[in-house]
Amino acid sequence: MIAVIESGSKQYMVEKGHRIETELLHSDKDVVEFQPLLVIDGDDIMVGKPKVENATVKAKIVEADIKGEKIRVLKYKAKKRQKTLTGHRQRKTILEITEIKTK
Repeated sequence: MIAVIESGSKQYMVEKGHRIETELLHSDKDVVEFQPLLVIDGDDIMVGKPKVENATVKAKIVEADIKGEKIRVLKYKAKKRQKTLTGHRQRKTILEITEIKTK
């Protein structure tokens, strides 16, 4: 069974047992529930408007707050002798999909 979930501003195609990296989730629980946008179960395809009714995707938080790779941004203005170098590390959460359930 395959489902498409939305976390933050991104969509992820998941199956049971998959691990995904999402934007940082602020949750006190070890298990997070999502309502899927699309569920594919063999030949049956359920499309939500905007979410599928009576369907849930459960995920276990493996690592709560990790940092991604550092991104360096260089801003340069020609003929002005001006440059600015900044960096950014995105905070992420790693989830493991434990269950996809339709009722």
